[in-house]
Amino acid sequence: MPMNTQPLGPGSVVSPRVLASVSGPSVAVPAPDRLVHLQFRRFAGCPVCNLHLRSVVRRHGEIEAAGVREVVVFHSPAEELLEHTADLPFAVIADPDKRLYAEFGVESAPRSLLSPRAWGPILRAILRSTWAILRRRERGPAGRPHGGRLGLPADFLIATDGRVVAAKYGEHVYDQWSVDELLELSGRAPRPNLTTR
Repeated sequence: MPMNTQPLGPGSVVSPRVLASVSGPSVAVPAPDRLVHLQFRRFAGCPVCNLHLRSVVRRHGEIEAAGVREVVVFHSPAEELLEHTADLPFAVIADPDKRLYAEFGVESAPRSLLSPRAWGPILRAILRSTWAILRRRERGPAGRPHGGRLGLPADFLIATDGRVVAAKYGEHVYDQWSVDELLELSGRAPRPNLTTR
């Protein structure tokens, strides 16, 4: 796969591929029958990623009803991810070598944690995760996560023909689309013509 050092934007074309999910069937990107929301997150057990993904889980039915398939990529090995994501209702992809991150131009940077806009979500995420860990409902992240702690999030909405409909490169650790933003973007995206002749 060719490596991309430039960000992808609306109109960019993503080449077809099949991604192996850590638990469940493989997923095609682009999907032949629906939009794909391809999310890039950080490491397995990342408290801030978990905070955001819980909002996606709560509204997963709405997302699917809008014709969107969720696919979430982490830069952790599959065996590490399984300990943290087995209960998620969507495909989770392990990319420990960060090949997809490079192809999609997703970066790591100190600003992921240093931006004052990230501090509130970081504090909420740590408090929520600490409580869940103490109650034995979650496992803590590795002390030295695979791929580091400075990853930035990114979101891509991809049409059935591989065209990027919308893209967002996060400026800090909690700078990604909300579910409401995703649903609004999906409502404006062109729909596949699935009529048979």
